[in-house]
Amino acid sequence: MPQIEIRPSLVSDLDQLLALERDYITQYVCQIEIEENGDDEIQTIRLRRVRLPRLVRVEYPRNRQQLLDEWTNSAGLLVAGQGEQIVGYVAFCLQKAPCSVWITDLVVGRPLRRQGIARALVLAVEEWALAKEQQRLVLEMQSRNDPAIQMAKKFGFEFCGFQEAYYPNGDVALFFARSIR
Repeated sequence: MPQIEIRPSLVSDLDQLLALERDYITQYVCQIEIEENGDDEIQTIRLRRVRLPRLVRVEYPRNRQQLLDEWTNSAGLLVAGQGEQIVGYVAFCLQKAPCSVWITDLVVGRPLRRQGIARALVLAVEEWALAKEQQRLVLEMQSRNDPAIQMAKKFGFEFCGFQEAYYPNGDVALFFARSIR
């Protein structure tokens, strides 16, 4: 992992945060399959990873103003810096579920992805959450964000739900959670 420092964001960081590449490339999407038994007492929800015929670039589900609004209302915004350069960030809030810290944005700039920076940011949020006596971390992501889905599984998060038209652009959100106590 590159040498990075994780710290709370400053107002002076905003331009660099907004300049980070948030889009991603994938060849997989996650399909949600809902199966009901005949008497409507049991519903089974399965995620199926489907390979696309070609690589697809997926835009981030929030625009610049929506990000600024979300960051203003978040419980925390931590940045990963390499010297004076910001290379990633994580935004999180407390209001969405009891005793849970909800990670709404986890971004690492394209050149430094897959080098442990996202893991370091998640661990920093976990440390913050433990200090606030929280019990769970929840990650949210687009159902098309296969890199984030695979990362969540690698970090020990388990699928815990979804919501259609969750994001301002209408995308489906998947939720993954992990107990921290």
